[in-house]
Amino acid sequence: MRVKQLSTELPTDKELSYAVVLEPGDEVVESLTAWADDKGIRAARLTGIGGFRQVVLGFFDPETKELHKIPVNRQTQVLALVGDFAMAEDGRRPQLHAHVVVGLPDGEARGGHLLAGEVWPTLEVIVTQSPRYLRRRHDPRTGLALIDLDART
Repeated sequence: MRVKQLSTELPTDKELSYAVVLEPGDEVVESLTAWADDKGIRAARLTGIGGFRQVVLGFFDPETKELHKIPVNRQTQVLALVGDFAMAEDGRRPQLHAHVVVGLPDGEARGGHLLAGEVWPTLEVIVTQSPRYLRRRHDPRTGLALIDLDART
């Protein structure tokens, strides 16, 4: 993974942006989360394009409150990747929550939560760090860890 800071160091109330380019074979969720943790990123938004050799998508079923895995075991193009980092409920490290739409060779598209993906040949991600961080909390109504706007930073 290669990273370049796009904005200059600004006062703490400003945003910093980074270009993060993942290499062939990188595991996207693991790589991005480890980088954000190492960089001290506690809140950010991200977008990206590129490709996966294989990817695992997820679909949340509100009835069962389970995330169903959708493996796509073939080369795909990342048509859209959007998401955010917020602090995990335990407050120990940032948690990536991203959705992705991938294109298949016949033009068909599949999408869902990004659970895992092997980058091929590249994944270009723009990460914009927020000056204040967010925290996720378990929501008993949905069964999900959602951003809690009332949480103290």
